[in-house]
Amino acid sequence: MCDRKQRLKSNLEQVQQRIAAAAEASGRAPGDVTLVAVTKYVDADITRELVEVGAHALGENRPQTFWPKAEALADLDIQWHQIGHLQRNKLRRTLPYLSLLHSVDSVRLMDAVDRIQEELDPDHPMPFLLEVNISGDEAKHGLKPDDVAAAIEAAAARKHARLRGLMCMAGYGTTPDEARRDFAALRELRDQLQARYPAQELAELSMGMSGDFEQAIAEGATLVRVGSLLFEGIQQ
Repeated sequence: MCDRKQRLKSNLEQVQQRIAAAAEASGRAPGDVTLVAVTKYVDADITRELVEVGAHALGENRPQTFWPKAEALADLDIQWHQIGHLQRNKLRRTLPYLSLLHSVDSVRLMDAVDRIQEELDPDHPMPFLLEVNISGDEAKHGLKPDDVAAAIEAAAARKHARLRGLMCMAGYGTTPDEARRDFAALRELRDQLQARYPAQELAELSMGMSGDFEQAIAEGATLVRVGSLLFEGIQQ
């Protein structure tokens, strides 16, 4: 195994160990948390090596670089996650690759996903999460917390886009402890809405990145989006 691949393997194992420890510390099983390895800053060759050492859920957010990467790695077992804002005019080309769309930030985008997925693959609804601007940062995408209930009601009528839960990012410049408050707020919002809409599936909470994923796990994250820690020491 080349030095770069060995370093990727070591980095991945360290992140997995930290995820397991954080899950166990919060009384959860390590298998309750999925690592989404964020590969948006690395090329297809490095991404391939990361998959070969054990990462299979990968996160991307730039369609123009994601599409050729997905094509180049089509021979591998990868579950692609779209984790960033996605414009409606990029849906038709992006959706066929995805296992989960994290970042539906409006009913209008949800409607477009539903309509296009019906055309592309009507037998397989597209799983998605509603992105919530839980921190209130004006620079961030996402629904206001007060608008999420209406979006859940709208999702109930969609046949080709299937709501699975909520997603958020902590506020810019927050410490891990400050980020934890944002994560707690999203979990509490999810719990309230799940009780209000018991027929809707809100099992997934996508929250936490390299600097705060352990705090996110403590607050109930089921998906953590980790990038930079996986590529420490890697020449790109």
